[in-house]
Amino acid sequence: MRSNDLTTTDMIDIESRIAAYGEASEVGGTAQVVNPHFRAIKSLRPAAVLVPIVMREDGPTLMFTQRTDHLEHHPGQVSFPGGHVEEGDETPEETALRETEEEVGLHRRHIDIIGRLDTYLTSTGFSVTPVVARATPPFEINPDPVEVAEVFEVPLAFLLDTGNHLRETRLFGDQTWYAYAMPYNGYHIWGVTAGMVRNFYEILSGAPITLKTDSRY
Repeated sequence: MRSNDLTTTDMIDIESRIAAYGEASEVGGTAQVVNPHFRAIKSLRPAAVLVPIVMREDGPTLMFTQRTDHLEHHPGQVSFPGGHVEEGDETPEETALRETEEEVGLHRRHIDIIGRLDTYLTSTGFSVTPVVARATPPFEINPDPVEVAEVFEVPLAFLLDTGNHLRETRLFGDQTWYAYAMPYNGYHIWGVTAGMVRNFYEILSGAPITLKTDSRY
């Protein structure tokens, strides 16, 4: 599958690969922690996000949210809809669907779950399960203005093109951190969210590639 040549056949291939990978992870198969250096964090809160592939006529996209500036965690950053597991959420899929409805207003009747990506541990103390799903238009969204400043979509072909995968270097205290970044039309997709997109690509391709480093963004 070529990442810059998405056809209907490619989408079938994407769904089958993600579904198979997710099934393996549920039974303790091939899934791994994307960033194992965060294992040192003793107390991690379980969370889940939805990675929605929107089936647009001119090609599939991924849906993102721009978080409002006053939120406690990752204010102002680009993210997938999601949040921490609440009492009554029996699975990460349930958490992702509930949070998507609450944040974006996208009803679950428009969503079909495909599978899971690898677990992602965050520096803010969350263990996040990314849940990949297909979102089929027509649908309406009604973002929660308290949590979501904007909802936008990025062509999947752009995100699966490794020419758009950058590595940023940032200094936090006396530690140097490296993060993925995928700038798109003024939106700065980076950090945890970009790392999940990169993991999505690697699951589909079967092998990571060498990334260029660019700290301009």
